[in-house]
Amino acid sequence: MIRIDIISVLPELLESPFQHSILKRAADKGLLEVVVHDLRKYGLGKHQQVDDYQYGGGAGMVMMLEPVVSCMEDLQKERTYDEIIYMTPDGERFQQSIANQLSLKNNLLILCGHYKGIDERIREHFITREISVGDYVLSGGELPAAILVDAIGRLIPGVLGDETSALTDSFQDNLLAPPVYTRPAEYRGWKVPELLLSGNFPKIEEWRYEQALKRTQERRPDLLEDE
Repeated sequence: MIRIDIISVLPELLESPFQHSILKRAADKGLLEVVVHDLRKYGLGKHQQVDDYQYGGGAGMVMMLEPVVSCMEDLQKERTYDEIIYMTPDGERFQQSIANQLSLKNNLLILCGHYKGIDERIREHFITREISVGDYVLSGGELPAAILVDAIGRLIPGVLGDETSALTDSFQDNLLAPPVYTRPAEYRGWKVPELLLSGNFPKIEEWRYEQALKRTQERRPDLLEDE
């Protein structure tokens, strides 16, 4: 089982993603446990403050050092984390290979950024990995954290109905997924390729590989350059 703890200023944003579909199935099977922690419980003063103005001036508030450290240290008393991940636009870009790596871990801790970011000392002394879901800025790290958990969760053995399903997803082996079809075999004159109806599975697999390679060359040639 993988346990993923998430620290958030707005934990309500993460209620729905983990209560449905594949991630709920993973939790029900005891294969994945996701626990969201409200950082404001560690906030300072009667207003439970978690952010403050940045030294040196400038627009935007910064997540304070003390609430985050207190929360992280409390969690570290309960378990040792394989990775402490900060979701940030300037992290390494998330890709399938990273999801594969993280799916092999036991305990992960994710910090969702907010405002202008977090006090740099948290990054220096606690964070072991920084991940971005793309070259754009969102209001906070909650949605990126949900993406990360979803990508990891579906790779856990036993979560998906067909164990080979995740292995044939796009970006496994640096290829996009080939075209897929289902019933009916013909609709408005639009036909499924005859080979897929033949039952010749070695030839079908060869066709799928060729189609995946063709689609990757057309749409994402950069993936082939990385090989």
